[in-house]
Amino acid sequence: MAAASLDPTAKIRAEALRLGFTTCGFAEAVLPESVREGLNAFVSTGAHGEMAWLAERLEQRAQPRVLWPEVASVVALGLNYGPDEDPLAVLARRERGAISVYAQGRDYHELVKRRLKALARWMIRRFGGDVKVFVDTAPVAEKPLAQRAGLGWQGKHTNLVSRAHGSWLFLGEIYTTLALPPDQAERDHCGTCSACLDICPTRAFPAPYRLDARRCISYLTIEHPGPIPHEFRRAMGNRIYGCDDCLAVCPWNKFARAHAEPALAGGGAPALAELAALDDAGFRARFSGSPVKRIGRNRFVRNVAIAIGNSDAPALRGAAQALAGDADPVVAEAGQWAVEALR
Repeated sequence: MAAASLDPTAKIRAEALRLGFTTCGFAEAVLPESVREGLNAFVSTGAHGEMAWLAERLEQRAQPRVLWPEVASVVALGLNYGPDEDPLAVLARRERGAISVYAQGRDYHELVKRRLKALARWMIRRFGGDVKVFVDTAPVAEKPLAQRAGLGWQGKHTNLVSRAHGSWLFLGEIYTTLALPPDQAERDHCGTCSACLDICPTRAFPAPYRLDARRCISYLTIEHPGPIPHEFRRAMGNRIYGCDDCLAVCPWNKFARAHAEPALAGGGAPALAELAALDDAGFRARFSGSPVKRIGRNRFVRNVAIAIGNSDAPALRGAAQALAGDADPVVAEAGQWAVEALR
């Protein structure tokens, strides 16, 4: 075998870019013990909230070879989803709902997984070996692996930051039995900056590089199933699905570019009055193919009710009163809160 063929990483990287990925890196399928320790601390303090799946498969997440003993290397992929305008501007449009940038178009899981599978099939044809592909739905430590592969580093807000793409990368991984030469790991470039910590509306970061999900608006609006705790309702503003504050304020975004993916384009500021009127069928039709659909109508309209209560818009009183009479008790309670807040 020719010496050049012993290192297929350049060809894999070129094929990844041809398929539409923004960045590609390689890492040995081993994570430092600090990853497991961090996950253990996160779960043992209850900071994961009701995301029980984090605790149930922690060891598999902490070490790739616990999930798949045969894996030798990880191909880490990133897909840019940078917005073409300031994602914080919608927060001033209080009669409209703010949906996180990542969820404004089609579900990214489908887009990324389709490309991962295409690259994995190509790798098998060219270089052999076995593969498994992952995108956010398996016990994989995506951000630590991406850092090991040189794609970026975990910032003080615990999300991945890239010097080239800022905070706006979807991540996916290919586990392979091929022993691929690893890239140099990226180091931390946050320095003394604390912008992401300072802007958090609910003070969800007890310390740099630590998140308490129970206080995070993304968790509260997406993962939390019951009533929103009263202490966080005013801070939510008009955020009805996720929160981009800590991502959007990162100074490294000055190097980011707007994405060029038609599937990810969509409206990020729908009228609250329109959303409040959605029944289950209407919700499913409105958000077909969107990540928003995953949380279901009731949880979503609960969020809408809180946003209406924060709108200071007398025109939305009727919508709040209608939600106060909703058949779902969590929605009805949020609707009643909105009625009282608008007084």
